Amino acid sequence: MTADLPSTSTDMNAAVDRLIQLYEQLTPDLIRQLDTFYAADAHFKDPFNDVRGVPAIAGIFDHMFDTLQNPHFIVTQKLVQGQQAFLAWEFHFRLQRWRPGIDQCINGATLLCFDAQGRVSQHRDYWDTAEELYEKLPLLGALMRWLRKAGSASRKTAHADRSSP
Repeated sequence: MTADLPSTSTDMNAAVDRLIQLYEQLTPDLIRQLDTFYAADAHFKDPFNDVRGVPAIAGIFDHMFDTLQNPHFIVTQKLVQGQQAFLAWEFHFRLQRWRPGIDQCINGATLLCFDAQGRVSQHRDYWDTAEELYEKLPLLGALMRWLRKAGSASRKTAHADRSSP
């Protein structure tokens, strides 16, 4: 997979489509081509990582393939405006050690900023680690679900309704 980079902002939609194709078809071999899509000093941040540079970003994707079974992304929505894009996605995988036969899915979103050459200069992933990951773990999950219930405004509203005359 190779990418022709956009020469103008009117090509940004096509650049984003090529990037989506990369994400959805990502393999360990394709990780070696990230420098085609990411600026050399690109910044990547998600709930667990905050790195700069293509080698560090490649390391995150390498780690994903090393620690998970069948990881793959499905981009469900995109919004492109100027030199930015916002992608909503599903990340499907199986854990290698805990419940390896159970398919897992994390829903999230990515904000991308592009440089003048159409390469990603900023990549920021947003997803709820409590709901999407921690609540699925045995001991921590019970605590996280309890905390969510305890902090829920709908629980407080229901309680207030019952105490009203």
